[in-house]
Amino acid sequence: MHSTHLLLEEPIRMASILEPSKPSFFPAMTKIVGTLGPKSRSVEVISACLKVGMSVARFDFSWGDVDYHQETLENLKTAVKSTKKLCAVMLDTVGPELQVVNKSGNAISLEADATVVLTPDQNKEASSELLPINFTGLAKAVKSGDTIFIGQYLFTGSETTSVWLEVTETQEDDVVCAIKNSATLAGSLFTLHISQVHIDLPTLSEADKDVISKWGVRNKIDFLSLSYTRHAEDVRQARDFLSKLGELQQTQIFAKIENIEGLTHFDEILQEADGIILSRGNLGIDLPPEKVFLFQKAAVYKCNTSGKPAVVTRVVDSMTDNLRPTRAEATDVANAVLDGSDAILLGAETLRGLYPVETISTVGKICAEAEKVFNHDLYFKKTVKYVGEPMTHLESIASSAVRAAIKVKASVIICFTSSGRAARLIAKYRPTMPVISVVIPRLKTNQLRWSFTGAFEARQSLIVRGLFPMLADPRHPAESTSATNESVLKVALEYGKASGVIKTHDRVVVCQKVGDASVVKIIELED
Repeated sequence: MHSTHLLLEEPIRMASILEPSKPSFFPAMTKIVGTLGPKSRSVEVISACLKVGMSVARFDFSWGDVDYHQETLENLKTAVKSTKKLCAVMLDTVGPELQVVNKSGNAISLEADATVVLTPDQNKEASSELLPINFTGLAKAVKSGDTIFIGQYLFTGSETTSVWLEVTETQEDDVVCAIKNSATLAGSLFTLHISQVHIDLPTLSEADKDVISKWGVRNKIDFLSLSYTRHAEDVRQARDFLSKLGELQQTQIFAKIENIEGLTHFDEILQEADGIILSRGNLGIDLPPEKVFLFQKAAVYKCNTSGKPAVVTRVVDSMTDNLRPTRAEATDVANAVLDGSDAILLGAETLRGLYPVETISTVGKICAEAEKVFNHDLYFKKTVKYVGEPMTHLESIASSAVRAAIKVKASVIICFTSSGRAARLIAKYRPTMPVISVVIPRLKTNQLRWSFTGAFEARQSLIVRGLFPMLADPRHPAESTSATNESVLKVALEYGKASGVIKTHDRVVVCQKVGDASVVKIIELED
C-alpha cells in the first residue's frame, strides 16, 4: 500500500508528545462501535459509553434472546434521551457460525497430546473427551491434517483460553482430533473455526431471518452486520430479504469479512455492500500471521477509494480484563486510523469486559492522537486523482468544499443534506475538520398517514469518520429560499459553538442547495 500517507509532520516534534491530550466534544473523528452485553447494558453504563464516544451500539445475536436484547435497547433509548447523544443500532447476525454446545456451562479442561471427539449429537454432555457441535456435516467437510480452532471469541492472544486441534480421522458423523495445546474452555459458548474449509451453510440462516423480521423491524435497525459474508450474492440475498420488510428498506448492510472465501471475493462484495467489517479474529486464523496486516491495509484502502466505511475489529482484547491496553494494541489502534479506518468495533471488550467505558475512552484518545498525524493533504490529493475527471456534479461539489476548507483553514464544514449522500462524499476526502451533516427531514405519505424521513440518514452517518449529524427542523426543506436556509444555518452554527468546534472569528465552509444550484460558501463568524 502507499507508505507515504502516514505522518503529517516529519519528524514529529517531541514536545508535542509530552503535551497532555485535550478533551473535546467530539472525542475523535474515528467512530467507535460498542457491543452491548452483560457488563454494558444498564442505563448508567450505556450513558457513560455515549459520553466518551460510542456512536453505534452493536447487538450480537450469537447469544442472548430477543427479550434480553430488547431490554438492553430500551435502556439505550433512555440513555440517548438523557445524554442527548445520537446512537445508531447494528444487528449482528449469527450466520454459518459453528459452535460447541456446552449445556452445563461447566469449564472444560483439554490437555495437549490427548484426543477429543467432535460430535453432531447435541444431546450428549460436553466433556474433555467429547464436544457436541451444532453442525451435522463436519465429518464430510474436513480431512485428516485440517486445523480446527475452538474458544470464546476465538484467539484472544491467550493460549490458555483457546484450543488448537488437528483432525486425525473421521468416524461416520464424528471427527477425532489431536489436541495441540492445553487450555480451559470456560462458559457456555465457544466458537469453532476450521481454517480454510468451506462450510455448506447459508450466510443468512432461518434463525437470523426470524430475528431480523421480528426484532429488527420492530426497532428499525440502522445497520445489518452480515456475518461470514463469502460472496456478493450473500449481500444481494440479504438486501432482497430486507426490501420485503418495508421498514428496513433503508437499513445499510455491512459485509463482515471473516475468512479466505470472503477475502477472495472482496472486490465484488465491496460493490454490493454499504460498508465492510474486517473480522480480524477469524481472519487471523485463516491467514498466516504475517499476511493479516497486508489484508487490512489493502481492504481499508479499497473501502476508502470507493467511499464506503471500513470497520476494524479486535483491537484491544486485553482490556477485557485489564484497565490498560498492551503497547502492541495501542499501536494497532493508531495504525488502523492511519490506514484509513472509519470505525473501531469493540466486541468482548465492552460486551463482557470489566472496563467498557474506560475501553471506549482509551480507544477514542488513541484515535484522536493518530488523527493529528494523519496526512490529510496527501490523502485529499490522492483521492481527487483516483476519482479522475470528469467528476460527477456531487463529487465536484464535495471535493471543492473540502479544498476550500483546507485553504481557508476552516474550523468546520457544514453540509445540508436530505439523503446523507453529499455529506458522506465530503467525508470521503477526509478533511482535517469535522463535517456537520445537517439532515433535512422529508415528508412522505402512504395515503394513510404522514411520516418524516431523516432519522435513518442521520444515524447512518454515525459510522463514517469525521461526520457528525444533526436533525434539522422539518419545517425547513433542503432546497428552499435563502431565508429558511439562513435560519437552519444559524441553528447548525449554534450547535457547532455549543460543541466547541466553532469559535468567534472562525471560518466555516457551508455546502447547500439553493434552488437547482449547489453552492459552496465561506463565512467568517463575527462577535
